[in-house]
Amino acid sequence: MSLHIVILAAGQGTRMKSRLPKVLQPLGDRPLLTHVVETALALKPERVHVVYGHGGDVVQDRLGYLDVQWVEQAEQKGTGHAVQQAMPEIPDEAQVLVLYGDVPLTSIETLQYLVDEAAGRAVSLLTMTLDDPAGYGRIVRDDSAAIVGIVEQKDATPAQQAIREVNTGLLTCPAERLRHWLANLDNDNAQGEYYLTDVIAKAVHDDVPVVSVQVRDTWEAAGVNDKRQLATLERIFQQRQAEQLMMQGLTLKDPARFDLRGSLEFGKDVIIDVNVVLEGQVKLADGVHVGPNCVLRNCELGEDTQVLENSVIEHSRIGANCHIGPFARLRPDTVLADKARIGNFVETKKANIGPGSKINHLSYVGDAEVGRDVNIGAGVITCNYDGAYKHKTEIGDNVFVGSDVQLVAPVKVAEGATIGAGSTITKDVEAGQLAVSRARQISRDGWLRPSKVSKKNVDQE
Repeated sequence: MSLHIVILAAGQGTRMKSRLPKVLQPLGDRPLLTHVVETALALKPERVHVVYGHGGDVVQDRLGYLDVQWVEQAEQKGTGHAVQQAMPEIPDEAQVLVLYGDVPLTSIETLQYLVDEAAGRAVSLLTMTLDDPAGYGRIVRDDSAAIVGIVEQKDATPAQQAIREVNTGLLTCPAERLRHWLANLDNDNAQGEYYLTDVIAKAVHDDVPVVSVQVRDTWEAAGVNDKRQLATLERIFQQRQAEQLMMQGLTLKDPARFDLRGSLEFGKDVIIDVNVVLEGQVKLADGVHVGPNCVLRNCELGEDTQVLENSVIEHSRIGANCHIGPFARLRPDTVLADKARIGNFVETKKANIGPGSKINHLSYVGDAEVGRDVNIGAGVITCNYDGAYKHKTEIGDNVFVGSDVQLVAPVKVAEGATIGAGSTITKDVEAGQLAVSRARQISRDGWLRPSKVSKKNVDQE
């Protein structure tokens, strides 16, 4: 029997108070709906159908790459009506699993169990027991503990509101039965909507078995309706990632202060300190140590490289045994060869820094090729932008660049040259030369520094 998954993603999400549709709100830097779709696809269904409504054009534009069938719900008339929009593309012999685009953390294992429990012959519900069930539909059972229906909060009697077992909204049904039940729903309820949950009573009436699967961790069925709930699930999501990474051998100084917003590949003996944020695709080789308060975005760090506190590395490739920071910023297309050093308050961009070269403090090196064993002093700037175009600076092996030097590109400094401190270099420097460009120093004996004349003396004059 084939499996078809219907994901309901048509809600407006007004409580998010955002211009983005709710299902595009980010969790771990990916939209909520992306998490749900990826989990659904992991079950290897015949097809995933996403029912969209509010902001549908934006949702499809952002997530058009997902392997799903998009189904429009032009009018939001309830969950039963939403599922009904997807049914024309689902064959009668299929099994249907209904998920929600704002419930992102349900595990593959839980959903597989839910599907297996139904086995195409029954209806299976995902339920949970809460100390405070307010807002949820209650699971109503008879004297033999068999499920006989679900009653929504606004339609529940005081006795029913005291029930603590609640419906999560996730369920599986045989497609042929589901199609028939959906066609016979009515909206005679407090909301005036067609409830998907009403199919449970119809299943009971038709003697179709209704079974339940209880979630072990309630966050698996937690939905997102506002930014507070989104933040709560973000921490749960990050904690789960941290635990998985530590089980694989990653050392986290404090897993509660760690954010992975993408993917991480790492070797042995990698240590990450507190408040580190990893974004995009990050690769850390054996022995990498990342200090506190750093951001690594789409970058690769070689073996035994150290990144000191408060540094930012983005879209860069770092060799082995490099030393970066503190307070360094490596912008896109920075490449550091082995044993290169980037110090405090140094910024690089589109720069290839050769093996053993050092830029230790307070410098900007952009659009540059820097050779082997180069020393770049404090306050050095490659002046790469003329107001219209970017130009390149080329520095050969074993060059020494003194402090407070401006290299006005395009310019080349050949192997073994020395640039005196305080120079502005506008012409190429040949191999082994000393280049100095500064005003002649003048010293005068007996110089009197200007001093202020008191207001009293001025008035007397």
